[in-house]
Amino acid sequence: MDLSNLKPADGSKHSDNFRRGRGHASGNGKTAGKGHKGQKARSGAPRPGFEGGQMPLYRRLPKRGFTNRNSKDIVAINVSVLERFEDGAEVTIDALLASGAISAVKDGVKILGNGELTKKLNVKVNAVSETAKAKIEAVGGTVEVI
Repeated sequence: MDLSNLKPADGSKHSDNFRRGRGHASGNGKTAGKGHKGQKARSGAPRPGFEGGQMPLYRRLPKRGFTNRNSKDIVAINVSVLERFEDGAEVTIDALLASGAISAVKDGVKILGNGELTKKLNVKVNAVSETAKAKIEAVGGTVEVI
């Protein structure tokens, strides 16, 4: 868990789509759902997270590092994984998913150069390392960055 993923517990928030102060029959008459007296019954009630002057939870917890909003979640696979394809096959992201080489893709796929390749393949992925490109082209394959 980190600060960018905080959200209220399921069921703890109620919908706000009912009319208040419209008589007893509405279920929200008289005090309009605010109970009797007290700070929360009056206007200017404290903001969410206010703990009456006590140091609030979001300030008591340590904050470490940060989450880069612009980072990409790239799936990396090695050249050795491409051995599962037939000679002359076209290797795309959909083909990798279908073969089970990768389970899910968020922002792209990169081929890395670890392992050996013996088959001629046409590879079309988001990124390829220099060593992987050299190994694929050495056996007569082609590499296209999409």
